[in-house]
Amino acid sequence: MKKILYLFLALASYGISAQTTAEEYLNSAVSKFYLDEMKGAIIDYTKAIIIDPSYVEAYRKRGLAKEALKDFSGAIVDYTKAIEIDPNYAPAYRDRGFAKDKLKDFSGAIADYIIAIEIDPNYATAYFNRGVSKFYLGDMIGACKDARKAQELGDDASILIKKACN
Repeated sequence: MKKILYLFLALASYGISAQTTAEEYLNSAVSKFYLDEMKGAIIDYTKAIIIDPSYVEAYRKRGLAKEALKDFSGAIVDYTKAIEIDPNYAPAYRDRGFAKDKLKDFSGAIADYIIAIEIDPNYATAYFNRGVSKFYLGDMIGACKDARKAQELGDDASILIKKACN
């Protein structure tokens, strides 16, 4: 049912008029993202940004689409722009950290996860991701601690707990 809704929204988006708002482009892009049409999603996120250059969520979601295409450096640029616009937007730090992980910049990723956690101390995914980065840096004690905190906050961190806490 969800896929049908996304398909309907994506098809409707092709009839976008010259009066289209940034939010309408964002919605169209989200539909394309869920239909795995990343290039089309990036185009629509970019159109939303052109209309509203301070649209934090458009930058972040365009970064996610770039990440899906394995353009981690491009994703980092978008997450950084979202952070410049709203320095208290924890998801952008978490996402930038994840992209840094993919580029094997584990220390840089940890720095971003720390900021996300300072903004939102209950951010389970940021704890989990920081634990993974610590794991790859060989810090099993830190990885275990973060995995247990993520689990306490509701994230399923059992895989990391098994690897780091034994």
